[in-house]
Amino acid sequence: MKRYIVFLFCLLVWMPVKLFSQKNPGFSLTGYLTTMQSSFFDSLSGAFTNENLLHNRLNFKFYPNKNLTLALEIRNRFITGDRLKMGNFFTGFFDKDPGVADMSWNLLEEQSFLLNTTVDRLWADLRLNKVQLTLGRQRINWGQALVWNPNDIFNAYSFFDFDYVERPGSDALRIQYYPTFSSTLELAMKANREGEVTAAGLYRFNRHGYDIQFLAGVADGHDLVAGAGWSGHLGSLAFRGEGSWFDTFRGAGNRKATLLLTAGLDKSFKNNSLAQLQLMYCNNPFDLDDLTNLYYNLLSTRDLAYSRFSAFGQYVWKVTPLLNLSLSGMWFPDLDGWFAGPSLDYSLGENLDFSLIGQHFEIRTSSYETMLNLAFLRVRYSF
Repeated sequence: MKRYIVFLFCLLVWMPVKLFSQKNPGFSLTGYLTTMQSSFFDSLSGAFTNENLLHNRLNFKFYPNKNLTLALEIRNRFITGDRLKMGNFFTGFFDKDPGVADMSWNLLEEQSFLLNTTVDRLWADLRLNKVQLTLGRQRINWGQALVWNPNDIFNAYSFFDFDYVERPGSDALRIQYYPTFSSTLELAMKANREGEVTAAGLYRFNRHGYDIQFLAGVADGHDLVAGAGWSGHLGSLAFRGEGSWFDTFRGAGNRKATLLLTAGLDKSFKNNSLAQLQLMYCNNPFDLDDLTNLYYNLLSTRDLAYSRFSAFGQYVWKVTPLLNLSLSGMWFPDLDGWFAGPSLDYSLGENLDFSLIGQHFEIRTSSYETMLNLAFLRVRYSF
């Protein structure tokens, strides 16, 4: 059975896309195939942990008529490297599926390699006049800011997990109503494997050139949540922000109420560069005792902050139409810590991209101290 699954996986990876698009105009297939070499180390003089990831994504969409869209999106990851020696402690991260339905499988798991397939989108979308209804595994994006999103109560994600640009999805029902061209009323509900329900409503409208939103509901089955967000301009600067308040009402002990507030500015310059700045405040930050949480554990929106105050900055420079350089950084005062992330992206040809990405962490607290460097070399073909 496993051999059959592997054969089918390989067939889908290399299947000619044009064959589908020509024969059935109501069907589309897009995706990408990447190979990424990674190294993790404390210092250049220390030991290196190496890993290779072959990552394929397949996005299927079917359009039975103009009002209905069906989607299936799959991640296939083939991993080799040193961390597989850790056994289930490492491979177990890939086999976890927080949704109601378990749709993540480690198809092949040996000491030297791992093949995982995950269905992270499976939804039907129906549009009727001013109403849009989406049912199934989907992404519900309520965030307005660029890095930290306290309003994104259905799909929290980590900035550091750069290779997952689609971001996590939820098993949910979403109803959107558009009273006018510039306003939206939404109701959404998701559940997870533990039976915890997140249900909320959102109203978004435009005033004086600003998109403004308010939301309220229940998060993760035990938190009342209320929030607001905005995006607009201050002169030549884009100005965005959001905030959410979480308070436990049952089933989670005496956990303190948590307030997250964030605001940011970004500006484009004439030399094809972009600068971004974002600040965040949280009265009850999450105890970040392991950097693994930034990549593999699905944290809730309430746990986005690791310091009472956090700061982020990024500068992106489009040197030529083919070459992008960027440098990002974060500061976590409570952890006496910081992060730096340089990157280089170069277009090798049509639909073929090359990237060099670095990540450096330093954290010092009363209980532990850590320094970690991560280096990534990635080549991606998109179709």
